[in-house]
Amino acid sequence: MAFINLTKREVHCKIVYYGPGRCGKTTNLIYIYNAIDSHVRGKMLTINTKGDQTLFFELLSLNLGRIKGFNVRIQLYTVPGLVIYEATRKLVLKGVDGLVFVADSLKVRRAKNIESLQNLRRNLIELNTTLREIPVVLQYNKRDLVPLSIPTLTLEELEMDLNRELETRAFEASAIKGIGVFETLKEISKKTIRYIVARHFS
Repeated sequence: MAFINLTKREVHCKIVYYGPGRCGKTTNLIYIYNAIDSHVRGKMLTINTKGDQTLFFELLSLNLGRIKGFNVRIQLYTVPGLVIYEATRKLVLKGVDGLVFVADSLKVRRAKNIESLQNLRRNLIELNTTLREIPVVLQYNKRDLVPLSIPTLTLEELEMDLNRELETRAFEASAIKGIGVFETLKEISKKTIRYIVARHFS
């Protein structure tokens, strides 16, 4: 849930990048952090751990201008992908305003994508919300591997596995190269801001 600071006239939105381990969540945030000007980014916190690149979260605040006289700041979080960090994923999801689900295009990761999306659904239900109630964007990462004859999922397979019920926008991406990274961020930011305006400013 967005935090509204009336004194400073600021709205803080929380967007979480979710998905299986090693799908590219961290890579997205690192690319964004390195690509944007320092005056519009906050401090990014990273904790590396054995077996997973992110133990707790990464935080990146982006100043996105004003809405009805309020400055808008978006905080980007990732969650750890490994199952052993389930409690941490739930903690990071608390108060989420928008979600990017990052899927791995490798064929061997198909079951992990589906399992991670199911896990996200369960965790949101425990937080008294659903994927239908909050803004969601899909990102199909590692699409740069498709021309390399590495066994990858087709777009049709990814859509069937992950987007049949959501029916949301999905972006092909290569987070390590920056392809589709800002397109994904722009779309989820727009959807999240519209969601917050409808809930708090209408």
